[in-house]
Amino acid sequence: MSFLKTVESKFFQSEIPYKPMGKYVHFLTVRITESYPLFQTDGELNKARVRAGVKDKTTISRLSMFKRKQSTPERLVGRELLRNYGLMTAEECEYNVSFAMDNPDCIIYGFAIGDSGSEKSKVVVDTAFSITAFDQSHETFTLNAPYENGTMASKGENGSKPGEVTSRINQQDHISPQVFFPSIVTLKDPTEASFLYVFNNILRTRHYGAQTTRTGRVRNELIGVVFADGEITSNLRWTQAIYDQMKAQNTINPPEPLDEDDVITAAKSAIEALMADEFIVHTDFIGDAFSPLLHEVKSLVGEETGIKAILEKADAEAKNYASKHISKKKTAAKTK
Repeated sequence: MSFLKTVESKFFQSEIPYKPMGKYVHFLTVRITESYPLFQTDGELNKARVRAGVKDKTTISRLSMFKRKQSTPERLVGRELLRNYGLMTAEECEYNVSFAMDNPDCIIYGFAIGDSGSEKSKVVVDTAFSITAFDQSHETFTLNAPYENGTMASKGENGSKPGEVTSRINQQDHISPQVFFPSIVTLKDPTEASFLYVFNNILRTRHYGAQTTRTGRVRNELIGVVFADGEITSNLRWTQAIYDQMKAQNTINPPEPLDEDDVITAAKSAIEALMADEFIVHTDFIGDAFSPLLHEVKSLVGEETGIKAILEKADAEAKNYASKHISKKKTAAKTK
């Protein structure tokens, strides 16, 4: 069963291969913060000291969005859909607790459960970096924990002195809205169904960062996909190339936030220039060439019959792969 008319079947594997076969699809994504997310480790926002651009050799600090903070929310969205359409249950497959090892999430995004088996992720995501510098991309908030009466003053709760002001005050750095993180998501040896599964997960995911917060709204703008026989440029180099282009066009004017249209235009131009320097075989769907594919995918996943058919095909492929290559591992592990 074929879903897409805008992409030739030669770019896809007929089934999920056990060994790497040298087909790649790269999703070109610009992640845009729309609230105040937290990408942090040990209570501090993640950042890196790097060059501002490829041409601009000035050193700046940039916010970092580590790879797991990108892939985990996306695969959790896929898991929700699999449960919603009856292709997986919470009892048989619980993320980071027990993996069923035979569904699209486990086979495409991978798993590791000690002696019972493991599967390497076919989705590769690297750390993404903000286009703007750290000091232009975050804000410090003072957080408090009021009593139920809505004030910081005690009325004698838990033996406290009435009128006493609570000391439950803390400060936390948050990433500002309209901060842009160019990110390339790579899927190795895609079948058509796994391509659409990952594509849909990227489109649908809306929250990233610390899961304990009520913020974290992020929108993914896909500007293209690249089918290739190898890996392409890094997130950092793409970000630096975008920075160079925007600086040359005088569209970086701190403390004003970047204009989204300017960023998308620069992102397309920068990746096209970078792909022109690549020495691999590649077919690019970027800009106007990407619009028909994006429209077709959104039409498919926006209807219940379409998304259900994609999930069922991806599930059938995953179970076929598991029966051939993973069931033997499970049996061997049990006999030890």
